[in-house]
Amino acid sequence: MEARSTTTETTAEETLRSRLPNPVELVPEIEDVAGLLYKAIGNRTVPQATIGLVHLRAGQIVGNTYLTIMHSDLLRKGGESEERIAAVASWRDAPYFTGAERAALALVEAVLQPNPDGERVSDALFAEVSEHYDTKALITLTVAIGQVNFFIPLALIGKPLPGTSPVEQWT
Repeated sequence: MEARSTTTETTAEETLRSRLPNPVELVPEIEDVAGLLYKAIGNRTVPQATIGLVHLRAGQIVGNTYLTIMHSDLLRKGGESEERIAAVASWRDAPYFTGAERAALALVEAVLQPNPDGERVSDALFAEVSEHYDTKALITLTVAIGQVNFFIPLALIGKPLPGTSPVEQWT
């Protein structure tokens, strides 16, 4: 008797479409929320490049190809070098980042990764981030982390197509 696999295989056709229809068509308020978050982080207290690096690192942490490719492409279009984009995953030993960018990357990692030794954002990390960002910028950076976190469930559950425009990605 032949053993049967209980895992499901993804067909080529299934990989050419997302799992969900366009969420904005079903819940149009998502577009309003997304627009307000974008407006909030566009107040110029945190450089757009830093926000892009934080969003890219978030996509990497949650292991989502769509977010990783999208934020890499946005950074590239914003003039970031391939070295900086590639080094985000290993930023701690990369020579390409400023102290403020390093603090922002440490903050997004702390927020998104469990800390078995205690609180995620320690007082020491908060103090480090506060050395680089005033209160308004720190709140902006916090909202930028929240912005990418708003989209993570849609990216993980809906599985939009990497490299496909937001208009074309949904089934």
